[in-house]
Amino acid sequence: MLELIGRKLLQNLPTEMAHDLSIKMLASRTSILVSTKQIINPIELFGVEFANPVGLAAGFDKNADALRGLSQLGFGFIEVGTVTPKAQKGNPKPRLFRLPKNQAIINRMGFNNKGVDYLVSQIEKFKPNGILGINIGKNKTTANENAVEDYIYCFNKVAHLADYVTVNISSPNTIDLRQLQESKNLIQLLESLKNAQIELQKKTNKYTPIVVKIAPDQDKLTTKEMALNIKNSGIDGIICTNTTIKKNNLKKENHQNQTGGLSGKPLLSRSNEIIRSVREAVGDDFPIIGVGGILTDEDAMSKIRAGANLVQVYTGFIYQGTQLIKAINNKLIVQTRRK
Repeated sequence: MLELIGRKLLQNLPTEMAHDLSIKMLASRTSILVSTKQIINPIELFGVEFANPVGLAAGFDKNADALRGLSQLGFGFIEVGTVTPKAQKGNPKPRLFRLPKNQAIINRMGFNNKGVDYLVSQIEKFKPNGILGINIGKNKTTANENAVEDYIYCFNKVAHLADYVTVNISSPNTIDLRQLQESKNLIQLLESLKNAQIELQKKTNKYTPIVVKIAPDQDKLTTKEMALNIKNSGIDGIICTNTTIKKNNLKKENHQNQTGGLSGKPLLSRSNEIIRSVREAVGDDFPIIGVGGILTDEDAMSKIRAGANLVQVYTGFIYQGTQLIKAINNKLIVQTRRK
């Protein structure tokens, strides 16, 4: 009840103000939002043991400020970031918009974060017992031909703290970032990251899996080519998908024509199509994390049926709260028992 009241109050505030207040509340030891017991439904993926298959997607806690509270909400894993080598303010405000009739959000945040050193310091203060993913990107001022340097820099900074690292090359809110998904750029980036991963393992005796987060807006053929490039590079998995720039078939409401990435219910079908295409390309055993449009337990199941091993929520968590985490896990447990 307290969580529901808190969520209703937050939804009456301007969107980014509500988000910032949520982070502060979750960072507090006395947060009214912290009340959910974790459901144990273990699954292993790329050598990592997840307590349950439901995670929080990157973007909610960019700077790892709220790990203390988030770790008590029942997630099987939490992904923080996107973080860049240097702090950056992101795009001008307003840049975050609710579309409640569509159960969606549009954002054009632009990798606003306090920089990788700050994020590392926050995790060193409080590292959750559960699985932690760290999502890395490049600074806006870094040209694409130099992007690999930003990614390797961030990877080397965070790998010792991360259970896995996500390479974000698919946000629509950093100019030309998605060009890094093109075959030549992608292969060069991933080969360099794979080498960095192996070298760091030799030095530290710790292997940190790397996954790549891809966009939902390319065609099927391009998606399959991208997936095979990722798999063949030796990278450990794929996250499908980031937000979409396509905003057709939205119900009419305020902010529906804002520029930026669309997340939430309208993304579900397209994200699932990408998961199916990736699964066809990489085979049965390659790890896939499904994200995009999960507002109900059945939405999550549709991603599992499409080929995902794990799922992540963000917009659905904003609209539905912790009950969504519990509902998805309970649905997954029931489905497993029926097999």
